Amino acid sequence: MKTLDLDAVKAFVLIADLQSFTRAAEALDSTQSAISLKLRRLEERLGRRLLERTPRQVRLSSEGAAFLDSARELVGAHERAVASFEIEQRRLVIGISHQIVGSELPGLLRRMSEQDPNLLIELRVAGSREVMQAYEEGNLDAAVVLQPEEQRRNGEALFAESFGWIAATDWQHRSGQPLPLATQGETCSIRLAAVRVLDQAGIPWTEVFIGKGAAVVGSAAAAGLAVAVIARRTAPAGTIDISEALSLPTLPTHEVVLYSGLHDPRSRHALRTLAVALKSAASA
Repeated sequence: MKTLDLDAVKAFVLIADLQSFTRAAEALDSTQSAISLKLRRLEERLGRRLLERTPRQVRLSSEGAAFLDSARELVGAHERAVASFEIEQRRLVIGISHQIVGSELPGLLRRMSEQDPNLLIELRVAGSREVMQAYEEGNLDAAVVLQPEEQRRNGEALFAESFGWIAATDWQHRSGQPLPLATQGETCSIRLAAVRVLDQAGIPWTEVFIGKGAAVVGSAAAAGLAVAVIARRTAPAGTIDISEALSLPTLPTHEVVLYSGLHDPRSRHALRTLAVALKSAASA
């Protein structure tokens, strides 16, 4: 009967989920070489090739795909067994900008839960300004917000978010008509930047849809109602960036920044998992 190194199995699951040895090492607070060694020894123990590696891509082999669900169950069972001795349930209140939340959210929450089964996650989604205000008032343990690069304070910059003019693939701009926009309203910094560059370029525009959250605004674009001003990463299926086709001005890049004053190991580990998952989603 073969016994498996649980740390190696955990590393395999993270590599598969994040599609990166570097991100997995960051999540485990380890090094890429140490993670690679664990994975190689796990493959030798199983006598199977679990991952296909190229200079630019890491993906599951057919045998790795067959092993992944069982590996995830093994890691989860181990974490639950360890957590059974922890009576206290840790509550972590995180605020996150609704511009950042995309289709990766379910996977992100799953990873945080797998890392700490006794962690109660309270996620509050709002505009970056509202999230930072709540954080500064002490109502949040951590905040993940969008910030113009020139305004960064003492947070941890995770990645740069790029924005585009997103429309349905079959959407056609009517000649002589102002550009119809779907935005998140006047308080949104991305909306302010968008109308500023349009005005500077002399391009007429009109706001035809206002919603909260990239998913809502993106849905308006997918329905053909308007051009959404959202992160390219969060653009829904059936949409494209029409910036080049209509010669629209470039939108400024904003950094995604994590703020937290927590120092206890459980919280820091959970936040590191969150940060790595967000970075991975942004680079996918």
